[in-house]
Amino acid sequence: MTTAQERSVPKVHFTDAEAGAKEFPDSNARRYNYFKPQKRKQTHYEDVTVEVQPDPRHYLSQGWIYGFADGEVGYPLTWTKLKAWGVDDPEPVRGIGSGGGGKDLDWPAHGWHEFRDPNEEWEMTLYRYGANVVRQINQNVENARQAKAFEQWNPNWVRFVESHVGAWMHIEHILGLYVFSHANRSGPTNMHNTAIAVNGMHAIRFAQDLALYNLTLTEEIDGFDGAAHLDAWNSDPAWQGARKACEALTAIQDDWGETMFAANVVFQPLVGELFRSGLVQQCAAGNGDFVTPTVVGAGEYDYAQRDLRMTIAMFEPRVSDREFAEHNKNIMNGWLSNWVPRCLEAARTMQPLWSLPDFKPPRFEDALDRAKNRFTGILSELGLDTPKELAQ
Repeated sequence: MTTAQERSVPKVHFTDAEAGAKEFPDSNARRYNYFKPQKRKQTHYEDVTVEVQPDPRHYLSQGWIYGFADGEVGYPLTWTKLKAWGVDDPEPVRGIGSGGGGKDLDWPAHGWHEFRDPNEEWEMTLYRYGANVVRQINQNVENARQAKAFEQWNPNWVRFVESHVGAWMHIEHILGLYVFSHANRSGPTNMHNTAIAVNGMHAIRFAQDLALYNLTLTEEIDGFDGAAHLDAWNSDPAWQGARKACEALTAIQDDWGETMFAANVVFQPLVGELFRSGLVQQCAAGNGDFVTPTVVGAGEYDYAQRDLRMTIAMFEPRVSDREFAEHNKNIMNGWLSNWVPRCLEAARTMQPLWSLPDFKPPRFEDALDRAKNRFTGILSELGLDTPKELAQ
């Protein structure tokens, strides 16, 4: 029997100089600890969202690594008129060649970093939630097709849905693509930008839901005009006020805070919920339609239970800010004075829609009063006073 000759090869010799060889107290930890969790135990949402966007005022010792052609760098805190405590503190002075400037470097962190989305949304949760909503809507629509439910609709209701429910998809498309998604890069932290992006995806998905629903009805209902919503949006006087207010949201210059505040705090309760809950949801069943409320209700839930909840968590700390509370209140009151009259005008312009269905919803004035009460409640949660413009 022959014996194998041992080969002469270099042996691995560990010197403990390799990256990661040094042991730290948290070397085996499964969670990050460079931020303070909102509760006693940090969540998965915080692990993947908080501080992903670095900040030289917090801990990014080398300063911003990129900038814009106009000289601004990173995520400028001047992209909204609102302020959070600490934003006026100077950036730390760093030593030459040291990167961090030494052990006595003072990191002037600011209050924007305190925001947490109460919905704890990030990529995975957004995909799961969206898939569940679309699955539910598809099942409802398919059940209606199998049961021939669309044949039970009143003729006037068919005309209403094709023109006016269809017209709402334009507003959701504008909000999602040109308001929220446009603003999502402008926030001062990754927590803000992620929440705003999710808000935009909700609106875009709702617009798509309405568009696909429109195509389904075109196939299922004889004489259903799938293009009637274009005429309503472009030329129907009842929609021009809402169109004007919605398009004005896209024209807000250089202030992501005003964009989010005007859209979610003012426009949605005074115009959006007024149309969705005060009109469509109220009279669909009486006109033989149990399907449209499930489609519209999904979008209503997005706003009422998720996007508004996030918006209140975003702005309430600024109203009670330990350094800039009065400044922020004055800014928000100015926004209210500007946007409340616009949205009330848009709401009143929509009044003729309440007389179109055969089975009438509650009176327009009653629906508007409920919308105003809802709006007042939102302002109360934010710690803001009811503006005098609401009496118009």
